[in-house]
Amino acid sequence: MKFFRSVFLSAGMAVFLPVPALNAQSIRDAAGPEGGSALDSSPLPLRKITIYSSGVAFFEHSGTLSGPARFTLPFKQTAVNDALKSLAVNDPASAAPSITYPSEQNLWETLRALGVDLSGDPGMAEILSRLRGVEVEIAAPGPITGRITALDYRAAEGEEAAGPWLSLLTPQGIKRVKLDAVGSLRFTDPRLEAGLNRALDLIGSSRNAGIRELTVSLPGSGGRPVSINYVIPAPVWKISYRLDLSPVSPADSRPTALLQGWAIVDNDGGADWRDVELSLVAGRPVSFIQNLYPPYYVNRPTLPLALAGAAAAETWDSGYDDAVNFETAEAVEDSLIFLSEATERPVKAAAPSAARARADTARAAALGDQFAFTFKSPVSLDRQQSLMLPLVEEKISARKLLILSGERALGRTVHPYLGAELINATGMKLPAGPLTVYDGGAYAGDALIEFFNDGEKRLISWGEDLSVTAGAAAASGGRFVSAVSVSGGLMTISRTQVYAKTYTVRNAAGEAKQVLIEHPFTPGAELAEPAAPTEKTLSAYRFLQALPAKGELVFTVREERPVEERISLIQRPETLLNYASNQEIPPHVRAALQKALDLKREADAAQNALDNLQSRRNFLVSEQGRIRQNLEAAGNQSPQGQDYLKRLVQLDGDLDRLAAELEAAEQKAQGAQKAYEEYLGALKL
Repeated sequence: MKFFRSVFLSAGMAVFLPVPALNAQSIRDAAGPEGGSALDSSPLPLRKITIYSSGVAFFEHSGTLSGPARFTLPFKQTAVNDALKSLAVNDPASAAPSITYPSEQNLWETLRALGVDLSGDPGMAEILSRLRGVEVEIAAPGPITGRITALDYRAAEGEEAAGPWLSLLTPQGIKRVKLDAVGSLRFTDPRLEAGLNRALDLIGSSRNAGIRELTVSLPGSGGRPVSINYVIPAPVWKISYRLDLSPVSPADSRPTALLQGWAIVDNDGGADWRDVELSLVAGRPVSFIQNLYPPYYVNRPTLPLALAGAAAAETWDSGYDDAVNFETAEAVEDSLIFLSEATERPVKAAAPSAARARADTARAAALGDQFAFTFKSPVSLDRQQSLMLPLVEEKISARKLLILSGERALGRTVHPYLGAELINATGMKLPAGPLTVYDGGAYAGDALIEFFNDGEKRLISWGEDLSVTAGAAAASGGRFVSAVSVSGGLMTISRTQVYAKTYTVRNAAGEAKQVLIEHPFTPGAELAEPAAPTEKTLSAYRFLQALPAKGELVFTVREERPVEERISLIQRPETLLNYASNQEIPPHVRAALQKALDLKREADAAQNALDNLQSRRNFLVSEQGRIRQNLEAAGNQSPQGQDYLKRLVQLDGDLDRLAAELEAAEQKAQGAQKAYEEYLGALKL
């Protein structure tokens, strides 16, 4: 466990900057703040590099320092923000280390803030014009001391072109000197001399705009180990594989192949790597950039001046006792950063092939949820150079086969892919990368492999088998009724939608082969035939089938998807006739529906009889009203009126008899409808 002391600096100081190239050439010898001895030629050499696949790298410099130390570190401007959030200094003898660096400001703005303004690339005349009132000492050719009053342009006697003339206020008065005649010039104020030197330093350091420097001060005492760690952007490390499918050990129960992986790393920094411990990490940690380098200013409101004036009249509420508790803030302890070292997991390597020497590959180890490869021997790499190193060389389980994509083969003729099934038994988590396949001692093709976890099975393909043709045809299997249930007057019909796809594979070669058919899932459907696949992925079934030499393979995959329909028999009685005669419906359900249909017919007949009687009564009532109108017109004393009276008496008798029939018919209709509904409501099938 390492402990890194947090560094707290006063305003204007910064902490933890990136050190992309910390070496003897980049560290300037300087005395410590208390006159300590300078650093030796290589105080903190680069010892360890860990490159991540997320675009960053961890650098560790370590060495032994004696006494107070102060040194300058160059770094790329693009790495500043990452280092500001990651750099850590481990110096057990420095209680107050400090790190300073120039703020990210415009160069000309910085120059304008100095005593001597050199912004905008001015000439000598413009510089002196900006310094009116400053005392200078010149030689023109004799010494003259005076304050600059003006700088104007005029032509000297006998000259056509105008030139700059410097006017100085001296004890003897104002003297005018042609600037071209001034042999030397210096400021009598030492502060201006210092400002000029500072401006020239800034201009000199700006020649390489992509580099920034920081100064580290470690006011420690005595000899002690010191290290600096940081994480900065770095080129992503790459990997490429080679797979030799020629049998390494034919006696094995399962064919084996030799997998060889090479790592590619790039040193794009400004320093050479010399005998560093190099680790490569496969994983995807969260990594981001936060803009910590430039200064930030907080917007503050502008308030009016507080001016004295007449006091305004105020009224105050009466007070009451209310205890107020004030808590004293607790002291905050210095924070520490804890970094735990990864625990390596030993990996059992496969026995090397007797036919060839085994490469000295990297040591693999788990690193939390990631996986690290650390090279057993120190690595050296010159700046701006790249390097290939053997990362893994192991025997793995491999089986050659053809791969047929059902989605690709649907409705057309294709050639299956040449492929192999690999099982990662190396004990390592292998990153994604390209894979060059060799078979029979010759180049077979290129493949791509995704992240290959330990113990995982993976398919690869590197070409097409032109001796084999294949196609797939989809046929709708239709729908069939799988179950029918009736409860509470609700009939539920469960149907099964069938999807079928037939694969036809023809082999023109004289050798038998194995073909792995990858059949994509049908949404919502379940596999019905065959009973089980060889294996499944997240989106497809896989079936391994034997393809005879000069023969044909016909293979059908059937899937079924349930479809459910619910019908209210009471609200939709017209469906009874359809389903009572539907042969897909089970016989006992059809018999129950037929009985319900008979009850419905009886209820409909009773209702029709009731409707007929109601129509007869309505006719008699209408006829009764018509005769009454005629009786009023003819009078009840006339012979015709007497006839209307007789007819009214007869209609009243008919209505009385009809009322009894209506009551009986209504009871019969209600009873028949009730019997129908109660039957359906109580029916459970």
